[in-house]
Amino acid sequence: MVRRIVVAFLGLGCAFSAPAFADADLLGKAKQFFTPIPTTPPELPGNPATPAKVELGKDLYFDPRLSASHSISCASCHNLGLGGADAQPTSIGHHWQRGGRNAPTVLNAVFNLAQFWDGRAKDLEEQAGGPVVNPIEMASQEVDAVGLLKTIPGYRDAFAAAFPGEAAPVSLANAQKAIAVFEATLITPNAPFDRFLKGDAKALSPVEKEGLALFLDKGCANCHNGVNIGGGMYAKFGIALKPGPEFLPPDDKGRAKVTKSQDDEDAFKVPTLRNIALTAPYFHTGKEWDLRKAVALMGATQIGEQLSEDDINKITAFLGSLTGEQPKVTYPVLPPSASTTPQPTP
Repeated sequence: MVRRIVVAFLGLGCAFSAPAFADADLLGKAKQFFTPIPTTPPELPGNPATPAKVELGKDLYFDPRLSASHSISCASCHNLGLGGADAQPTSIGHHWQRGGRNAPTVLNAVFNLAQFWDGRAKDLEEQAGGPVVNPIEMASQEVDAVGLLKTIPGYRDAFAAAFPGEAAPVSLANAQKAIAVFEATLITPNAPFDRFLKGDAKALSPVEKEGLALFLDKGCANCHNGVNIGGGMYAKFGIALKPGPEFLPPDDKGRAKVTKSQDDEDAFKVPTLRNIALTAPYFHTGKEWDLRKAVALMGATQIGEQLSEDDINKITAFLGSLTGEQPKVTYPVLPPSASTTPQPTP
């Protein structure tokens, strides 16, 4: 009788089969490091979202007239059709100048502890103002950008609706607030990995599960963790082995430029791995286009291990499961310029 019970317990029809135990163990480990992306955008502290503010932010995000040349918008470097990045090693700015670092994805950026590779902007709102006045990027002066917006009747009405009761609603500060609440909507929930975290064991393929197990066992999740699978801390590039100058230029001191601390040299914000399969090229220099090679480089530089081809393939497969539902954004029809609107600067 006892023998029959044991045989039945271990039988194929039992709910407690070995794969179920393995999946449950892997899920339990994963939940110690990761949480799924929420299906609704988070609220920004001190900057509540309203439909009017989100719509204004979307218009401003796509409007190239905020640049001196009227040819560069936020969407130029953070293209929503390219995973929120621009598929360039470094972005093209005013007068064809190149920025110093690869443009990070805007998708899920709301979940980062700070913005830019060196964390010099505390949040999306602060970040939104930087490129507008940066001479290498959009090259506008604050007074010029605000003056231009004030000449466009449609924007005067949109700012008044988004910031009711303000005596002078058209300002760069309010533009940054509006862009920030729009960018906060650019989240990518329901990736296969999110579904796995919510209990759907079939959401990941067997090889993706093996890649996840390796990602955890090798220590990758010590830095790439949280809801954004990165973006929550700073780390030195080259903990175990310093990469070559193509990946770590000696004149870019990383976080140290902000903190002025020698301890932060070669440290950068750990990038999110969400939608990583869509956002090549990789690293702050944008020098690697092959995700598999990027995985191999991280193994060598960060954990001091020459990963096998099999391990690289499995980890890369897991990273593919981090691609979520892309934001569905209708391209806006922007308010037309008036005869008094400043013309582009050559």
